[in-house]
Amino acid sequence: MRVPLSWLREYVDLPETETGRDVQAKLISAGLEVETVEQLGADLKGPLVVGQVATIEELTDFKKPIRFCTVDVGQANGTGEPQEIICGARNFAVGDKVVVALPGAVLPGDFQIAERKTYGRMSRGMICSSDELNMGDDGTKGIIVLPPETEIGKDAVELLELVDEVLDIAVTPDRGYCLSLRGVARETAIAYGLPLRDPALIDVPGPNAYGYPVQISDPTGCDRFTARTVTGLSAEARSPIWLQRRLQKVGMRPISLAVDVTNYVMMELGQPLHAYDRGLVQGTIGVRRAEAGEKLTTLDGAERTLDAEDLVITDDRGPIGLAGVMGGANTEIADLPQALDSARAGGTPINVENATADVVIEAAHFDPVSIARTARRHKLSSEASRRFERGVDPQAAAAAAQRTVDLLVLLAGGTAEAGVTEVLAPSAPRTITIPADHPDKVAGVAYGRETVVRRLQEVGCDVYGQDELIVTVPSWRPDLTDPNDLAEEVIRLEGYENLPSTLPKPPAGLGLTDRQRLHRRVGRALAGAGYVEAPNYPFIGEQVFDQLGLDKDDPARRVVKLSNPLSDEEPALRTSLLPGLLAALRRNDGRGSHDLALFESGLVFRPREEQRVAAVLPVDRRPTDEELAELNAALPEQPRHIAVALAGAREQAGWWGKGRPADWADAVEAARSVAREAGAELVIRKGQYGPWHPGRCAELAVTVDGAERVVGHAGELHPRVVKALGLPARTCAMELDLDAVETAGDATAAAPRISTFPVATQDVALVVDAFVPAADVEAALRDGAGELLESIRLFDVYENAEQLGEGRKSLAYALRFRASDRTLTVDEASAARDAAVALAGERVGAELRS
Repeated sequence: MRVPLSWLREYVDLPETETGRDVQAKLISAGLEVETVEQLGADLKGPLVVGQVATIEELTDFKKPIRFCTVDVGQANGTGEPQEIICGARNFAVGDKVVVALPGAVLPGDFQIAERKTYGRMSRGMICSSDELNMGDDGTKGIIVLPPETEIGKDAVELLELVDEVLDIAVTPDRGYCLSLRGVARETAIAYGLPLRDPALIDVPGPNAYGYPVQISDPTGCDRFTARTVTGLSAEARSPIWLQRRLQKVGMRPISLAVDVTNYVMMELGQPLHAYDRGLVQGTIGVRRAEAGEKLTTLDGAERTLDAEDLVITDDRGPIGLAGVMGGANTEIADLPQALDSARAGGTPINVENATADVVIEAAHFDPVSIARTARRHKLSSEASRRFERGVDPQAAAAAAQRTVDLLVLLAGGTAEAGVTEVLAPSAPRTITIPADHPDKVAGVAYGRETVVRRLQEVGCDVYGQDELIVTVPSWRPDLTDPNDLAEEVIRLEGYENLPSTLPKPPAGLGLTDRQRLHRRVGRALAGAGYVEAPNYPFIGEQVFDQLGLDKDDPARRVVKLSNPLSDEEPALRTSLLPGLLAALRRNDGRGSHDLALFESGLVFRPREEQRVAAVLPVDRRPTDEELAELNAALPEQPRHIAVALAGAREQAGWWGKGRPADWADAVEAARSVAREAGAELVIRKGQYGPWHPGRCAELAVTVDGAERVVGHAGELHPRVVKALGLPARTCAMELDLDAVETAGDATAAAPRISTFPVATQDVALVVDAFVPAADVEAALRDGAGELLESIRLFDVYENAEQLGEGRKSLAYALRFRASDRTLTVDEASAARDAAVALAGERVGAELRS
């Protein structure tokens, strides 16, 4: 929210010596986020005056259109003679009043104006556009054309209010009332201890039976609707300079008088309004939910297909506006002055009879949730929707409508009709009961009852009671819903800087938990192996399950959906780390990093069979164990997973060798690294699941309480998944349930055993069927070798149909034998080897390779 200091002073009598920086400090102390103070006109230097174009000569000897103009600036140039100026703009004519920078002036950006010869003529000054004066967008993209009644020679710096200070406030969602000058002025008045001139305190006529007919079919979506009518608007009326400049300073573009007035009142009071061309509205104005599939062309020219949850404004034809978001093009106000300017610049002329003369003003209050969802659904955020979704004062609607009517009558010569329409849904003021010492307990500061009552009254609350206060919340503060909100108001107004700083005193010697230590060890192990951690948001869209190739009944498809997601495209919490990690890999690959090894450790979310509603925990005491248990029982299961994704080269090529690409074995080795850090024994065998290639997928399992449990998969992704997700070819991945691996492991650090006796190494090459997994052969050899076997390693895989036979392969293993109490003999090592080979023959049909 941009707040001009000159406008703010209309509502609060700030000391003349107060600067924007001073006001910024006060508002920050009161809890508002004032990001910057913009100094408008700080680098502007006159003379900058009003002139009238006397003559225009078209110079045609150049590649682009050039005009040689003479401009009457009165006595501002000291001679009274017309000023000769070269200009390339086309949107002004002889007799127009313009802004002229005379020699010696300095425009924003240190642009110095001087006499100079150009295009064969002497140019003694410049005719200025709004961009050159840093005024903001005025919609013309050309020279500023002033109203005909503007005095020649008048100081344009003062006329256009070019020198000002603008506070840029980042309004948080709970402070929606500060999206208006009224709200910021209230905060400023409280901060300075000064009275507020509330612009909403104006005389408003009561509703009667003569107003424009309005019918509300959905009082939940719209609990208040005020309609006023103004007739006989002058077709040639323009927004005055002061009104246009205030809109430009707050960041809005002047459009037409009727629209500018509604925008001005919205910025002033915080109540969004809309003006309809009465001649284009057919019948009764209504408010209802849209019918699925209805069409509406909004003011931005886009035709939108409506959803059944959208709240719409209608007439007898159907929708004429998207309630609280944007009006419809079929009742748009036609602006004659703008059309005449366009026609003068070469555009299509307008028929004066088509100009809007009668308007209907809408000032309504809509359900914030409905407006927020509609704006996101249609990707159509507007100034109106920003305010409605953060909370608008429903009591300000009638005053905003009256203020709009008054301005239209004043500026456009219209007549306010006596009819006033006001449709209200029954409502009662919101009250909160709070102990008088509650803010003291929250802040740890003794404020006292008098301070609490005074601060609550300053924000607009009515307060009654002694030890137990009954607080009636003002209509413009929908964010105040419980005692802690009221305590926050007292604390922030008393000053956060006055709160005592108390450092927590944790018990000494505890340090990290075993689980935290494991997470750090795992992260360091993967980082040491060349992986880069890539944390991602925990949100997904359910379409990703189809892209990953999961079965329709896969448990991973059961998701926890958010009631208020950040994006409608990702409304659910993740059940797997792969969607986010693979998206990060795709993003990095698209930006030129093709050799990637990423990992992520984080929570996944699984809904419980029994759905419960979480209780609100107290904040004035520590929750009991029962309350915490009840809260945890309502939350989804949240196991921690770890995942890796690889693409491109795993080892770079260079003078040392050819390098090699990442493959399925690297993903499996990442799982082994995680298991080693957890002290768990990982069972690796051939598997098939979802996104992985059926022939290059390893199933990962651990033994927990004597039962084997599958905890993840690793390998190369299926080509269909790679194509669906836009990943590099041969992308590999691994995902593991880290909590389950931790449960199966023993994190107790074990010192290495160093034997004084030598090792006996025996190599065996076994021939098996090609479909037999190497892990099954290894398990048989390990079981058959007995206690003397120290380690086993597969070091060669060989396939040759001529030597081994069709569908056969050779697996070569290195077996290391060692005894703890003696040196093994050759016979003992050979016997252990033969026993291992024999058991492998029984289990998997292995034969020694000749």
